[in-house]
Amino acid sequence: QVQLVESGGGLVQTGGSLRLSCLASGRALSNYDAAWFRQVPGKEREFLASISRYGGTTHYQDSLQGRIIISRDNAKKTLSLEISSVKPEDTAIYYCAAGPTGIYSDYTQYLYWGQGTQVTVSS
Repeated sequence: QVQLVESGGGLVQTGGSLRLSCLASGRALSNYDAAWFRQVPGKEREFLASISRYGGTTHYQDSLQGRIIISRDNAKKTLSLEISSVKPEDTAIYYCAAGPTGIYSDYTQYLYWGQGTQVTVSS
């Protein structure tokens, strides 16, 4: 098993940028593909980006490509997400996840989740 803890959320102004981190403990992070999702109340968890075990393959949600970058440092047991040019609609709880058993963009396929970190974008 792997335990995940997100950090880096908070309040950011429109047009700014932020970097979210996800620290893994337990089993080595390198054992798992990983991803970032976000969720707003009343909506399904939304796929943002995924990355393969050693970072060789990434996938991004089409509408966000160009504004987000997913990365990982297995030695530091960390998964990261950078978001630039943030907008009020980026306000959500952001989650990291690991261990997909199926389609990388399907949140139901992930075994392990962090508790989430709130990001609020002010207009």
